[in-house]
Amino acid sequence: MPHSTNTSTHAGRFPDAAGYYGDFGGNHWPAHLEPALDELTRAYQEQSSSPDFLHELDTVRTGLQGRPTPVHHLRNISDEVGGAQLFVKREDLNHTGAHKINHCVGFALLARKMGKRKLIAETGAGQHGVALAGAAARFGLECEVHIGAVDLDKVNANVRLMRLLGARVVSVDSGQSTLKEASDSALHAYTEQHAHALYAIGSAIGPHPFPLIVRDFQSVVGREARAQFLALTGGVLPDHVVACVAGGSNALGLYSGFLDDPGVALHATEPLGRGAGPGQHAATLTFGRPGTLHGAASVVLQEDGAPAPVRSVASGLAYPGVGPEMAMLSATGRVSVATVSDDEAVATFLRVARSEGIIPALESSHALAFALRLAATRPSTERILVNLSGRGDKDVDFVLARQDRESLSR
Repeated sequence: MPHSTNTSTHAGRFPDAAGYYGDFGGNHWPAHLEPALDELTRAYQEQSSSPDFLHELDTVRTGLQGRPTPVHHLRNISDEVGGAQLFVKREDLNHTGAHKINHCVGFALLARKMGKRKLIAETGAGQHGVALAGAAARFGLECEVHIGAVDLDKVNANVRLMRLLGARVVSVDSGQSTLKEASDSALHAYTEQHAHALYAIGSAIGPHPFPLIVRDFQSVVGREARAQFLALTGGVLPDHVVACVAGGSNALGLYSGFLDDPGVALHATEPLGRGAGPGQHAATLTFGRPGTLHGAASVVLQEDGAPAPVRSVASGLAYPGVGPEMAMLSATGRVSVATVSDDEAVATFLRVARSEGIIPALESSHALAFALRLAATRPSTERILVNLSGRGDKDVDFVLARQDRESLSR
């Protein structure tokens, strides 16, 4: 039987009719785009309850993506730490290497149902770009991916995959030339092409209904993880659920399976980069304040009233904002927030590879780093579930080159 996109009680309450999650969200895009957003809202409401749409989505997730992805016990590292037991949801095993394809195939199918012929999006680490290019190819759509020039060089292997899959890759060299600027560029392209194109936004950000759509398409992660974890443990839920956060797509996907369980603690891990100074990190929930970015009221890292420069060793986390639902969950205390530095994330990347035979994305390494820290403080009877949101093939050359530079400087 096909699954609905999201069935939690929390999902039934948020967002409200205007697209708000408490004080955050809404539609703050230019007025001339309101008809396009209204069209998208109507189409999603219709298709998300259509058995035919849901059946085709499940079929593609099985055949193209390789779902379901498993929950796996990290026995070696759990033994090394000597505290709580660590488990991971293996979203890195998705086709194209990350959780991003969960909402990319959804957007591609939705675009086809709406009669659109093109998908437009931004990418940072390149995982969203590759996933969207693959989904577009599967559904016979054009694809245009915007990426910052800095990230284009850093994740060039993923850029080559996007092009191989038929995407047009647009290099963006304004500002810091990273994810925020790529988002600006993709939004501008969408304003010019929305009559025939759909913006397949890269995370649970932007104006309503984008955060809702991304969260719902990603809820397959939490739905699977909950059932798998209960089966593994004989009916016991995890004590802690951990995910890295920039926009919030992978976190909300995993959290969706546990938001209605008050006994499950939810943790968000942000990039501290090189430290707490201005421009040295991208820890929005930790250091940001209320503001508006990319069409939604949320929490934003700001400098002189504008989005602040950001930095992270993980390109997919180098964003000065956060999705409105993540902002609400943090503000209400349902999700606790921690930070992880570049050095700790890279050390965890190497440790997981050598101890478990798994190469995690640098983004996921932030979540794993905090989980290791947390596990060391908790008893062995507790269980921690981490979203291993992507694989680190794209990061290997960068990490090894970084190690070589550090060795030479000693």
